[in-house]
Amino acid sequence: MRKPFVAGNWKMNKTVEQARVLVAELLPGMQAAANVEVVVCPPFTALTALANMLTGTPIGLGAQNLHWEASGAYTGEVAPAMVKEFCQYVIIGHSERRTYFGETDMTVNKKVKAALAVGLVPIVCVGETLAENKADQTAAVVTRQVTEGLIGLTLEQAAQVVVAYEPVWAIGTGLAATGPGANAVVADFIRAPMTALFGAAVAQGTRVLYGGSVTGANAAEFFGQPDIDGALVGGASMKPEFIKIIEAAGK
Repeated sequence: MRKPFVAGNWKMNKTVEQARVLVAELLPGMQAAANVEVVVCPPFTALTALANMLTGTPIGLGAQNLHWEASGAYTGEVAPAMVKEFCQYVIIGHSERRTYFGETDMTVNKKVKAALAVGLVPIVCVGETLAENKADQTAAVVTRQVTEGLIGLTLEQAAQVVVAYEPVWAIGTGLAATGPGANAVVADFIRAPMTALFGAAVAQGTRVLYGGSVTGANAAEFFGQPDIDGALVGGASMKPEFIKIIEAAGK
């Protein structure tokens, strides 16, 4: 059985003090679902404060990005070992990173390998744009992102990866995919290429999340699908609604 997994991506929101207040409000509810792995991913500036708050709790801490080099002249970037000082997880290849900051499947692959090298669990994001979806390119795009993003990993490394299917057209738009539609993409275009790369055992053991306008009202529809194991949650992860999503995953 794949343990349900819910991660909150706060994106570029919350000062350190606001982050402390939010975690203090959400922490009792986040800890209540003992059978769900829960992670919060605040901005870099809040990682130290939240690492201290979450010590001794079952709630994990993740960063939203890292650089693939161990150190060097990369102004404004954060090295894998720096992330590892505070975090257990890191989001890689989010569509906003691909769209606004030029990330490619190649850089995603480098970052995945760099994260695994220091013991971080990568949450690797894949998903098609609205134009690609309308052009019936979902299969080609998601299969390519999975294959090129994970190629070159060992079986042991691949088994540690979490994948998030986030159709770009559903992120922050209020237009969520349907449960069966998202499940079909996960089964056919995420688990299938992973099977080709790493074998059925790794592909079936990998936790795959859905992301894109997940709410407390629609979460159960996604979590009821056989190939969806949780969610990567954006805006709702900064509200009490996040607890409802975690509770839905636990059921």
